[in-house]
Amino acid sequence: MKSPFSSRPGLLPRDAAGESWLAAVIAVLCFMACLAAVGAMAADRAARGWAGELRAEATVQVRPRVGETGPAAAARAAETLAGVDGVEEAVAMDRKTAEDLLRPWLGEAALPDLPLPFLVTVRLDREAPASTVVLSRALAQAGLDASVDDHSLWRGEVEGAANLITALAIAGFLLTAGAAGAAIVYATRAGMKAQSAVIETLSLSGATESGIAWLFQRRFGLLAAGAGLIGAGAAAVLVAGLRALGGEVGLTAALPLAWSDVLWLSPCPLLAATVALVAARIAVFGTLGGRKA
Repeated sequence: MKSPFSSRPGLLPRDAAGESWLAAVIAVLCFMACLAAVGAMAADRAARGWAGELRAEATVQVRPRVGETGPAAAARAAETLAGVDGVEEAVAMDRKTAEDLLRPWLGEAALPDLPLPFLVTVRLDREAPASTVVLSRALAQAGLDASVDDHSLWRGEVEGAANLITALAIAGFLLTAGAAGAAIVYATRAGMKAQSAVIETLSLSGATESGIAWLFQRRFGLLAAGAGLIGAGAAAVLVAGLRALGGEVGLTAALPLAWSDVLWLSPCPLLAATVALVAARIAVFGTLGGRKA
């Protein structure tokens, strides 16, 4: 015979203050976990972008021959490399650009008298980039004295640092999400403990353990889902605002945002409700088991 308590949530007394506190805790922690998740995705996106840019670029230092000026040699090298398969663009760097790059480290006073190398920046095809050997051979065949730097000497360090940033961001998200889950469990069990007398009363009145568990699961599950929706919604609004205000990558290129980040926050209410459902069920059976013992 089906228990009359299995589908009547109105039997449970309301604890407005306790449930409001629980909902506020879940909403705040879900908000923090969602921001941590977006931060982890943005950090990974930035790290992959740095590594990809390094692999897709090369720098060529040109040494002019006798009777040839440095700018002319650099321009000829850029023209030669632009026609190589696997090269998207080759541009000779003028002195002003080189000075702008060195100014933060050397200052303004030393730049006018400083002999600067003649450089060509090469942007490679990301799908089929030209190798250093191919670039060097093309320069040699054009009669140019030049050396190619594919950034391999320090690319490994940059990629290692990028991977470390990604790992730290993911660890931060996992810690925040774990804390949110633990807080949901603790708050749910605390709310259940406050209603242990109600659980015993329902049991003595003939309600089955599964029926009692479902009553509390439904209440705390809906409560957690609603609070999670509020927290995730607030985080989504914040992320969308930063993405819209900052343009293509958000407010900073160090943590580039994407519109898809907002969609990744949608499972948060479901996850919060699932944790609360499991916690409520365990708490009910624990209370009834303790009473029987």
